[in-house]
Amino acid sequence: MEASQPSVSVVMPALNAESQVGKAIESIMGQDYPHILEVIVAAGDDATKRAAADKGAITVDNPSGKTPAGLNLAIALATGDVIVRCDAQSILPTQYVSKAVETMRRTGAANVGGMQVPAGDTFWERAIAAAMSSPLGAGDARYRTGGEEGPVETVYLGVFDRAVLEQVGGYDEDFVRTQDYELNHRIIEAGGVVWFDPRLEVQYKPRGSLKELWSQYFQYGQAKKKFMRRHPGSLRWRQLAPPFLVMVLVLSALAAIVWPWALTLWALYPIALLVGVLVMPRRLRPNLGTIPALATMHLAWGLGFLNGAEDE
Repeated sequence: MEASQPSVSVVMPALNAESQVGKAIESIMGQDYPHILEVIVAAGDDATKRAAADKGAITVDNPSGKTPAGLNLAIALATGDVIVRCDAQSILPTQYVSKAVETMRRTGAANVGGMQVPAGDTFWERAIAAAMSSPLGAGDARYRTGGEEGPVETVYLGVFDRAVLEQVGGYDEDFVRTQDYELNHRIIEAGGVVWFDPRLEVQYKPRGSLKELWSQYFQYGQAKKKFMRRHPGSLRWRQLAPPFLVMVLVLSALAAIVWPWALTLWALYPIALLVGVLVMPRRLRPNLGTIPALATMHLAWGLGFLNGAEDE
């Protein structure tokens, strides 16, 4: 590596992650990039703070426990020219930082990121991982499904030009969910480029039950409605599909009171999901649980969006 390459700080929000944060920090310490100055963990609890410190990370208290607040606290302490975001549940491959910095310098991007690769161990984790990585569950989001290198709306995690990050004001702490998408939207509005590099694959542990998945995606739907109120010109077709599905199913159930055939739609939906799972690429390793996982994602997101609560 050339000495002229930028210095890097890694920031990580962590809450109730005592058993996970150590492995995440080890993956950062094992990077082949020589100019990583520090790993800063914004810890929302004492046990996580101790576990992070034991692995050599700098720690800062995050009293609210909220992700965007923790990220801003960690960034304020960081001294690097490039800010790498990591999560406690994520394991960075050895060349992650070096590849991201190379891409940033080659493209002039303000933020470089790659793919979120859910890696499940249990039946439900594998089912949910397949659902999250498929177009049926993620639409055309390249950070979930893959695709060609190039400019995108958002990426997983992110490797940021420090100057641009400060220019746009960092993370908006009003967005407990979708804070990455919201930040990237402001970067693009400010004239910056968000760049997807498919080489940057980061493993992520998905939710382990349908109940946890429902809560996650209901909050995603609520947050997206809040985001659209803030940025009305950001609407995308894929974001309307889940609430449209919910409305169609509700209306068909009401119509069935006078026209029983309307319930046909309730049969067609799971059939469509079954067909979608059957044609999924084998590399996604779908199982029978992938069908209810997809339905949970669609319906929870749609209901959360229609609920549209101001506070997440």
